[in-house]
Amino acid sequence: MAIKLFDSELKVMEVLWREGELTAKRISEILNAEIGWNVNTTYTVIKKCVAKGAIERSEPNFRCRVIVSKSEVRASEARELMGKLFDGSPDLLFASVLGGKKLSRDQIERLRKWIDEQED
Repeated sequence: MAIKLFDSELKVMEVLWREGELTAKRISEILNAEIGWNVNTTYTVIKKCVAKGAIERSEPNFRCRVIVSKSEVRASEARELMGKLFDGSPDLLFASVLGGKKLSRDQIERLRKWIDEQED
């Protein structure tokens, strides 16, 4: 599922991915404590996430539940970035992300395993 979430929407999603299903009121309390958002800001952003199909709203008490996983959003964002800045080339994206940084043996092994799985 291709879904574009803005930074503010990702803040709401992060709370729900971390905490699970919550009321909008509870999300508002958490975001007020973490980043100083007021109730109106939080509710507006939640409604945008609902409109995009990222969050499902239910009653009573304006309960919110994520519909898309964090991994789905990450994959969608990565595909968009790769298409926009790297001509759709995963190897150019990868090289840019690393930017000369050294990888640990564990990181290299995980990458090898992932590449092997892609070949199957």
